[in-house]
Amino acid sequence: MRARAAIATERAADGRTVLATMRSSPPLTVRATAPGRVHLVSTAAGPLGGDDLALDIEVAPGTALEVRSVASTLVLPGTTGAESLMTVTARVGAGASLVFAPEPTVLAAGCLHRLVVRLELAEDARVRWREEIVFGRYGERPGRCHSRFDAVLGGTPLLRQEFVVGDPEIDGSSAVYGDARCVGSTLITGRAPETVVGDGWAVLPLAGPATLVSALGRDAVELRRRLENGEETATGRR
Repeated sequence: MRARAAIATERAADGRTVLATMRSSPPLTVRATAPGRVHLVSTAAGPLGGDDLALDIEVAPGTALEVRSVASTLVLPGTTGAESLMTVTARVGAGASLVFAPEPTVLAAGCLHRLVVRLELAEDARVRWREEIVFGRYGERPGRCHSRFDAVLGGTPLLRQEFVVGDPEIDGSSAVYGDARCVGSTLITGRAPETVVGDGWAVLPLAGPATLVSALGRDAVELRRRLENGEETATGRR
């Protein structure tokens, strides 16, 4: 299956954010749930092996957009053993803000998945981008996932991050995931004053004006709690 979905905002004359484009293609379906807020709704099984899915997000200058999802995404194997691909491309204009925080991606046993994120930010754009990955359903080993995240701010690289889940030779290593069953991260514009390491989470100021929060968890609830602890620390809300 090949599916493309798109979300774009524009600024109204009175300064409000207007959802100018909302284009869906199952299993990627977008629904407006509040002013400036969109939820992703899965209207078919997927991603399945062999699927090529893409979401394009355009946040116009001076507007604000929040993207969430109504449920977790379950990545399933296909019948041919082919890789599935999910590509998210987001551009955030001058003075605009984007919160991207869908529910976790769950890697079912046997899946072969690639996740690619390309994020382009204007110099004064604001973003909070959270990703959470769960290593399989209850009682099963995860399939394999290769995740790549590229963020550029004002034309300058801000973050290049890449990791693999589902390699039995490294998943259980104490230097990688240990006994964790979930991994997550949040990119937040605005530099935290210092590096902070907590219980299963860490806050790392980047070279550019942004902070990366990383966390591991034994389940999705613990992962979310740890990410939120790191996010609160990074933004000074604790």
